[in-house]
Amino acid sequence: MKDRRTEWFVPSLGPLKLRIFIGLLFLPYTGMVLAYAVIGSMLANPIHWDRAGAILVIYFLALGVGAHALDALGSKGVKPWGKVFSKGQLWALAVSSIVAAYAIGIYYMVLYTPLLWLIAIPEGFFVFAYNLEWFKGRFHTDAWFAFSWGSLPVLAGYVLQTNRVSAAALLVAASMGLLSLVEIKASRPYKEMKRDIAETREIDSAHIQRLESILKSLSLGVILLGAGMASLRWFG
Repeated sequence: MKDRRTEWFVPSLGPLKLRIFIGLLFLPYTGMVLAYAVIGSMLANPIHWDRAGAILVIYFLALGVGAHALDALGSKGVKPWGKVFSKGQLWALAVSSIVAAYAIGIYYMVLYTPLLWLIAIPEGFFVFAYNLEWFKGRFHTDAWFAFSWGSLPVLAGYVLQTNRVSAAALLVAASMGLLSLVEIKASRPYKEMKRDIAETREIDSAHIQRLESILKSLSLGVILLGAGMASLRWFG
């Protein structure tokens, strides 16, 4: 099968459409982005927990659902998830989730944190420019990936809490951007090798296992870091 149904984060059991939908969400990598937003939120003092919850919902909808649906649409003729979802269904999924995410964000930006517009606007641009490979794929690069889905979520979480930017938030944002760069540098060759398996080409199984181990460890480590920081602030 020339699709991604054999990825480690896709359930092997259950109805096909549900399995593909779960795969489409790229949950380990979406979890990393949500953790970045939490990490940024936890740098603030005091914590507005409703806003911490809101940034999680915003990024789950806009990135987890919307951006990944657009990514399936913008794969230059390749159908990484097969033909389970039509183009119309993917567009409906993308547009509805992104609109819902921005509706939540606009509520907070209008009432409490207008500075968040400085992040919401470029994030909206990258959702389309990166995933649909606009401008001849100029923004579909590892560096822009790290910036848009690593650094900006940290700043979004912090700004939604404080309506300002701090040196500490910028440093942590840069750190998480570098972790995202590691993730995408491992993910691209891993994806290519998984495609080679699907096309019955010869592959280095030890190499693909190493890359998969890196991706699993990195995603789980970042998620646990976000959960640990949230637990510290909640119970501390």
